[in-house]
Amino acid sequence: MSDDINKYFNGLLQKVSGLYVIQITDRDGVPLLHVSQEKNVDFALMPSFIPTFTTACDQAGKLGLGRNKTIISMYSNYQVVQMNKLPLILTFVGAENCNTGHILALEHQVEAYLENIKLAVTEA
Repeated sequence: MSDDINKYFNGLLQKVSGLYVIQITDRDGVPLLHVSQEKNVDFALMPSFIPTFTTACDQAGKLGLGRNKTIISMYSNYQVVQMNKLPLILTFVGAENCNTGHILALEHQVEAYLENIKLAVTEA
């Protein structure tokens, strides 16, 4: 990944108070980009966590409400926001009191950078 993309996502991490990790993976959970603060939140980045999100999105699509775009999971100490941007999955891990609306607003800010990453994934 380009240094510019890494700098951009590190900047986003600093903009949202309480945000610990931004990770971009492919649909199978293979990490493509990972930026984090010092807080250890490896549970949300385990190899089985991302593909489970993909399966949950597929199952939610069967409810007849359209394609699932985002899943927000709240835990006692963390929140995990995952966005379906196929062929990419964006995972944001923050503190339990992190502003979820700020995380969701990042979706539109990252679109231009995601296009470059999507292109790299589809060509590979």
